[in-house]
Amino acid sequence: MVQVKAIKAFSDNYIWCLTTDNSNQAWVVDPGQAQSVLAYLAEHKLTLGGILITHHHYDHTDGVAALVDAYPDISVYGPANSPFKGITHALTDGQSISVLNINFNILATPGHTLDHICYTNDELAFTGDTLFSGGCGRLFEGTPKQMWESFNKLRELPASCSVYCTHEYTQANLAFAKAVEPRNPELLAYSKKVDELRSNNQISLPTSIGQELKINPFMRSDLPTITELVPEKFISVTKNNEPWGNFASLRQFKDNF
Repeated sequence: MVQVKAIKAFSDNYIWCLTTDNSNQAWVVDPGQAQSVLAYLAEHKLTLGGILITHHHYDHTDGVAALVDAYPDISVYGPANSPFKGITHALTDGQSISVLNINFNILATPGHTLDHICYTNDELAFTGDTLFSGGCGRLFEGTPKQMWESFNKLRELPASCSVYCTHEYTQANLAFAKAVEPRNPELLAYSKKVDELRSNNQISLPTSIGQELKINPFMRSDLPTITELVPEKFISVTKNNEPWGNFASLRQFKDNF
């Protein structure tokens, strides 16, 4: 059975480490720092089998070169259209890979960046900076329409699917979510739970697809009322009030929150 553990990096990044009970091999997702990974592997007597990259930003890739130096034969999976040059196995939307005998489907999820991909199956989703708990990544390269279409792919995963994103942004995201839906009982209860976890220095992740559909305003952009409390200056007018227009309004509001 797969186990997913968090290796902390920088001030708020998580490098996810995948292992199984019957192997001493580990795979890591988005290693922005190498030293923390190498220390974790040494502490737990693990060897590195490979790396999964969601997109090219430095805090997801800067540790790759040093890890490849330490483990020269490992595979580095990542998006085929990425400007990051350390990828050995290029991936596109709809492909599947096997890691530790676990199959992952590749979803192209442009929005935060144009090269962003997610690694998913019915139980696990490594969403990088696309889907956060209570929020989503800033649109550095893509459009709101692209990001909403990316979210629609994630919305189709089972409600029980565990979501592993790369940052501990949950409290800040929920503060924004409560400004959008201050009377959402699921959101208020979840926010209280997260506050308790963080007060005890525990991580707020993973979340789940089902949880995000209840509390994440960006995942709820298809609700006609989701932008009722968004200031008028951030409202994006679209034909027929399409959900991606609501998404755009929410993202503009969040960018200035």
